[in-house]
Amino acid sequence: MSRRAPSDNREVDPRVESWMRRAIAVAVGTQPHPNPRVGAVVLTPEGAEIAAGSHLGPGHDHAEVVALATAGEAAAGATVVSTLEPCSHFGKTPPCTDALISAGVARVIVGVCDPDERVAGSGIAKLRDAGVEVISNVLGDEVEASDPGYFHHRRTGRPRFRIKLAATLDGQVAAADGTSQWITSQEARADAHALRAVSDAVLIGAGTLRADDPLLDVRLPNFSGTQPLPVVLAGRRPLPAQRRLYDRDPLIYTPVPVERPVGTVLLESAAWLDLEAVAKDLGQRGLLEILVDGGPTVAAAVVAAGLADHFTFYFGATLGVGVGRSMFDGVFATLGSSLPIELLDISKIGPDVRIDAAPLQEVV
Repeated sequence: MSRRAPSDNREVDPRVESWMRRAIAVAVGTQPHPNPRVGAVVLTPEGAEIAAGSHLGPGHDHAEVVALATAGEAAAGATVVSTLEPCSHFGKTPPCTDALISAGVARVIVGVCDPDERVAGSGIAKLRDAGVEVISNVLGDEVEASDPGYFHHRRTGRPRFRIKLAATLDGQVAAADGTSQWITSQEARADAHALRAVSDAVLIGAGTLRADDPLLDVRLPNFSGTQPLPVVLAGRRPLPAQRRLYDRDPLIYTPVPVERPVGTVLLESAAWLDLEAVAKDLGQRGLLEILVDGGPTVAAAVVAAGLADHFTFYFGATLGVGVGRSMFDGVFATLGSSLPIELLDISKIGPDVRIDAAPLQEVV
């Protein structure tokens, strides 16, 4: 059964959603930030796939251009399915709208309009003005879910922060003696590494740097993507002279001048680290998806700063049966100070449980 186009009374091919899911799949695994993750597919008028392409990052051709180049002359009269509205401005590459119009495509199916103010509907308008049929808003939620950091950054001006914590089923991230390896299973730990693989940066505090000497890299079989940038939030205490992380050229933020062991240090004049300033600087560096993997102190600080956008909790199939160290530092003084959240997904990972949640947005 066909359905109506969102902007007029024309019937829409019922296959558009399957075509869009194909375009989303084409972009899976790409890491183009600060540019968007985009997939495009070129189809014959009958709906058979001719070519597909994805955007690999700044300076590379956009997904639509890659797909059109592969299709060649067959693009004339074709349908192009793109997860994101084609750009209409000159950046490091020419506008995709010009390439689509020049190729003579008959129809463009768009997943979601680009929130970037340089586009924001102008790409769709330019195509329609040139006589190209445009169907928009196809599986927009799924498109955004495939690249949440990009959409969050373009709408808020800052990166998306995901807090990841692993704990016993009764909420202890470590025993009283500090031991925590391993609360969760190998399957859950591999799943957590998959989160790193889709993140631009992994953020910890100096306490984790001192205690765990982590690498913060992706350790998955056959992983060939870009390793996330290590980010350390430091305080007034001196940093260790030697840590494995230093070989990965981490980005280190500190509120006061310190002896730099490695990397870049952002100095703030205040006696405490301004996390809003950190978030702004990360966004300006093109780091749009941040995985907070630093334990209870950093997790609580990110929440307190109002920067927590998503939570991923792994609960191991074990009980602490007592008090060790809880998931967030600080005092839970009264129920009124609790943070309302929305449970987004609950799944079983090996013997463990993964819960994804987000702060509940107030309805105005």
